[in-house]
Amino acid sequence: MQVRDSFREEWIRPIFFYGNNWLSLLGGATTTASAMVLLGFWVVGFFGRGASKNPYLGIIFDLILPGIFVVGLLLVLVGILLRRSYLDATNQVPSFFPEVSLKDPMFRHALDIAVVATFINFIIVGTAAYRGIAYMDTVSFCGASCHVMAPEHVAYRVSSHSNVACTDCHVAPTAAAYVHAKVDGTVQLLMVVAQNYPRPIMADNKIPAASTTCVHCHSPGRFFGDKIVITNGYADDKSNTKTSSVTLMHVGGRDSFAHLSGIHGAHMGKIEYIAVDTTDQTIPWVGKANEDGSVTEFVASGTTSIVMGEKRLMDCIDCHNRAAHSFDTPEDALNKDMALGSPSASLPFVHQESLSLLKAIYKSQAEADARITSGLVTFYRSQYPAIWNRQSPQVYAAAKALISIYDANVFPSMKVTWGTHPNNIGHNNSPGCFRCHDGNHVAKGGASITNDCSVCHNLVVSDATRPRLIADMGMQQ
Repeated sequence: MQVRDSFREEWIRPIFFYGNNWLSLLGGATTTASAMVLLGFWVVGFFGRGASKNPYLGIIFDLILPGIFVVGLLLVLVGILLRRSYLDATNQVPSFFPEVSLKDPMFRHALDIAVVATFINFIIVGTAAYRGIAYMDTVSFCGASCHVMAPEHVAYRVSSHSNVACTDCHVAPTAAAYVHAKVDGTVQLLMVVAQNYPRPIMADNKIPAASTTCVHCHSPGRFFGDKIVITNGYADDKSNTKTSSVTLMHVGGRDSFAHLSGIHGAHMGKIEYIAVDTTDQTIPWVGKANEDGSVTEFVASGTTSIVMGEKRLMDCIDCHNRAAHSFDTPEDALNKDMALGSPSASLPFVHQESLSLLKAIYKSQAEADARITSGLVTFYRSQYPAIWNRQSPQVYAAAKALISIYDANVFPSMKVTWGTHPNNIGHNNSPGCFRCHDGNHVAKGGASITNDCSVCHNLVVSDATRPRLIADMGMQQ
């Protein structure tokens, strides 16, 4: 009884007395209003009626409104402290505070409301905190709601990893890594607000090691053997002559007898490297661990001084660096779409004209969309009026396909153009394999990192017109 009376005299009565000020009342109103809106939004979302997938609604209801709710609670506290300070300074603190008695029905009713409100506030704050953190881990927040991430988001949506959350690859599964990612994200947000963000945005070795991310879904040691890759190309002649190439890739891995072979097998040992640029395109030093524990060091020819820098352990993402955000070259993108039927190869010189339009420099995607369409239409109207009269729908379809290609790969506002982001798989469009396998990385004993093409693949058919091999495999050409 004595403890209860002391609590009532020293805490409850002063709080009720000091809380009777405009700032605390405003805070209470703000907290109550935001709580009602949040609860209504959660109820609507739970029952799935009228909910919107707009990413900006997530920012409002999962981040901003919970923040306003907490600010309201803080205003209540600040108002109490300010009024107490003012009354202390002006000697207006009463010798005893107005009676707060459980015998008073009004007070009991207010106390019941305060207890229930406090319980509800705990639930709201906890739920809002959980939803806010969960929302910041969604693809909608990472990609769609942040306009500067448009290039990465567009590439992600058409990748084989489009069903994998951004945080599964970009945040390692540890508390320290999560905190680091959120701090880094806050810095990036401030850069966006200040209009001081980099253009283009590069990964700059910020991706966690594959051992903490990729291996949760993939098995790098699994034996894959050989893989057949068929690519199609089209010539810049009038008939857009189609050619095909067949490559046998020696993917390899670790077989059932624990033997290592192929591309994966050769890189499963402990290999370290030093890169002198943030995109890991220039690698002057490579170290390979041997079975006896020694390390063979390979140094690029022409290196006159000791290579300094961070040694990085090679893993999956050193080759598969664009697994979820791959950008095509104009040639590859056009060839893939023409193989699917649009632009139609029946349009004379469509490959040549399409490449010319795709590679042109435009100030914005909107300008590119307009000029690509007008350029293709003008070409066929002026050069091939008969074709235009018969196949104008196909011309417009081709223009639409070209616009899709451009808008998925070039973002002038972010200074992302063809080749901005190097892809280390292969070596046709970026240095890729040749960063190390160039024949110029030599060890002290004279051995070099091989550049023998047949170690990784065999070119079975090269740019052949209607090769018989593809027909024999039962594939349409």
